[in-house]
Amino acid sequence: MHFNCFAENCNILTSTYIKLLYNMKQHSQITTQEYARRNTKFKYWRNRTFYSIMIGYAAFYLVRQNFSVAVHSICQELHITKVDMGLVMSIGGLVYGLGKFLFGLVGDKYSARYVMAIGLALSGIMNILLGISSILPLIIIYYSLNQCFQSMGNPPCMKMLANWFGKTELASRYAIWNISVHVGNSLAVSISPIILSYYGWRYIFYIPGIFCILLSIFLFNRLRDTPSSLGFPSVEEIEGNKLTEKQEKIKLSFKELTKSVLLNKYIWCIALANLFIYINRMTFLNWGPTLLQESRGISILDTKFKIIMILFDISGMIGSLIAGYVSDKVFKGRRIPVAIIYTLLTAFTMYLFKIIPITSTLLNSIIIIFIGSLLTAPIVLINTAATEFSSKESVASATGFTGTFGYIGTAIAGVGNGYLVEHYGWNSVLSFATISAIGSTVLFALLWNKKNK
Repeated sequence: MHFNCFAENCNILTSTYIKLLYNMKQHSQITTQEYARRNTKFKYWRNRTFYSIMIGYAAFYLVRQNFSVAVHSICQELHITKVDMGLVMSIGGLVYGLGKFLFGLVGDKYSARYVMAIGLALSGIMNILLGISSILPLIIIYYSLNQCFQSMGNPPCMKMLANWFGKTELASRYAIWNISVHVGNSLAVSISPIILSYYGWRYIFYIPGIFCILLSIFLFNRLRDTPSSLGFPSVEEIEGNKLTEKQEKIKLSFKELTKSVLLNKYIWCIALANLFIYINRMTFLNWGPTLLQESRGISILDTKFKIIMILFDISGMIGSLIAGYVSDKVFKGRRIPVAIIYTLLTAFTMYLFKIIPITSTLLNSIIIIFIGSLLTAPIVLINTAATEFSSKESVASATGFTGTFGYIGTAIAGVGNGYLVEHYGWNSVLSFATISAIGSTVLFALLWNKKNK
């Protein structure tokens, strides 16, 4: 009994200390990390939301990147050309890009938690319908609808990251969250060939589709939109930037959210850079398995292919973590200089991949893995910069808008690369990727001296 009384008194003292610490004039020096260390409930909910969006977004990739593994088999069985398949990817990319902006607005206006969970369930349903399809028009419709619902994944994640993490850790946390992209992609390109070899390409869609429908229930249960929804102070309050009562009551309309993004010249510049980055990224995500199979002679059923793809994603995780850490700690929150370094290296590596001997599996594998370490990091930096160049109320809208341009780049890479490979070969695809990397570098350079809000 004495021990229980003592423990209860300790808890009261600890709680009082936290409140006093928070309300002190000097509380502007407190970081969200410090507050989380002192308030275990806040720490629990922050970690719970964080790991849930990681698991959830990895799952989105299970019902997205499985398509790239199925492309070769679909083309052979249904007699669909690569130009046709490129058209499917381009239409889907445009739908995804538009959806990112629209669902970014929805995520800012309503619950990011609802948007993400519902999106994952609907993507699972579209995968099942893709597996049933046998004609090109239906493949276009269901793939495009899948991409539409896929766009409900990223903006809510950006919103919840900005709501739960402060300015001194946002890029690093984003980089850690971005591991989910690589885990999901790696699982998709590793498991899908196994399913293909045993059951055929249709089950590549059936199995992940059913899994993600079930997982959406878990996601809805675990996520929470904001600290304030659970009775905690906001990140801004913790860090000493408490909003006035008038500011707290401001609720932007869809029109005001749209204007706040479309009239922001920095967001436009970042968005255009993202277009070029996604041309590079989707060249390898959507066309990579086919490129390796047809230009380097590496079969997707070969163990070498699985190893390369896993290492491609692992290197992407490492590259993103380094980019987030360097921009937070070395460049003191400046994202643009780090993005320039990465895009310049991407341009050089793309060119190198084009000129190395195609018969050297080892050399090609090393270059592919190095490319993997470069492709995702600029996207981490773009999303973080978009978050910081926009207002708190329009985070999901701004990141959704940059994503829209990214998937215009996806559309260009889809049909553009399909046309280039059919008429000029795979080297022309790599030349196009090199030029795109240079284009993103030039646009980033325009923002070199611009300070984030």
